[in-house]
Amino acid sequence: MLDESLLDTPQDLAEADHRGLLRGAAEAGARVRTAARHAAEAGVGDLKPDGRPRAVLIVGPGAAATHTADLLGTLAGPGSPVIRLAPTGVAPAAGALRWELPGWAGSVDLLLIATPDGTEPSLSLLAEQAYRRGCSVVAVAPAGTPLAEAVSGAHGLFIPMATAPYDHEEPLAASSPGVFWALFTPLLALLDRIGLLGAAPDDLEKVADRLDGIAERCGPAIVTYSNPAKTLAAELADALPVVWTEGSSAGPAGRRFAAALAELAGRPALVAELPEALAAHSTLLAGPLAASADPDDFFRDRVEETPAMHARVVLLRDRPIGGLTAAPAARDLALSHDTPISELEPEEGDELETLAELIAITDFAAVYLALASRA
Repeated sequence: MLDESLLDTPQDLAEADHRGLLRGAAEAGARVRTAARHAAEAGVGDLKPDGRPRAVLIVGPGAAATHTADLLGTLAGPGSPVIRLAPTGVAPAAGALRWELPGWAGSVDLLLIATPDGTEPSLSLLAEQAYRRGCSVVAVAPAGTPLAEAVSGAHGLFIPMATAPYDHEEPLAASSPGVFWALFTPLLALLDRIGLLGAAPDDLEKVADRLDGIAERCGPAIVTYSNPAKTLAAELADALPVVWTEGSSAGPAGRRFAAALAELAGRPALVAELPEALAAHSTLLAGPLAASADPDDFFRDRVEETPAMHARVVLLRDRPIGGLTAAPAARDLALSHDTPISELEPEEGDELETLAELIAITDFAAVYLALASRA
């Protein structure tokens, strides 16, 4: 059950935040600036790339690396050469995960390693293997780790991960906002340098400013009724989130939101892109999860009995209301089954800014849901 009173008690939220999740969300803009500075100091701006790589291979453990690959591939556009190499192994532990380069990887390819750990033996071996194959290697990880030494030995570029003091107090959650922006930002700067996408220093500063603005709107001191993240968390208290996205950037933002709900708040969620989502989830909304499925639910004794879980649509959009859109059909389908719908659409800005806003608000919502549910 969600403790809604806790949402409007900043001190209680802070005491419940043992993993530094709320601080990570609130300091996302500062984390972007620090990560961009680390990339510049590591020499990203001085690189002289010899054309675009044939393939950009991204490896790393957990949701942060998965989301980073998803977003970079989306920002690079159709025909993107960004490929995530999934690990194998018997457990999600540093010593148990294994990565392998594809047999075709060679001197025209780029290997990106993104990890908040840096002690994974397989990643150090992968950097050495890439060097022998002639691949260029770039890694973002905590400074002073075995991976940093391995990348230096492979004549690669190592970028120290932007960390905060509280990152070391508790095990880092892979979906935490601080981890994500610390890994994502340097790779944005790198891929801008090699011409794969647009993320110049001024663009990253705009992203940081947008994140600062969201932190002001969604911070713990802002009450629920005027705080979009707290409002969304309260709306999802007893609901199954059915996340629908529209627009290229909203897709990875929705997938990140679903993953954050699972890892941080322990909540299941479904995610799909419009317009296909309407066909994929129409039967679900008409089934037992629909709010209209139990007409006696209104009269049920909610004190003595756990309320039934019903679906709630969360529509994330990164495009204006005008133009070709499936949003009206999405609203009609949800409301025809008495399914409530929450909508998030960013303010105007370039693709990186609007993407950052969607990620930031949903990150805050997942964190509030986790803290108020005491996950």
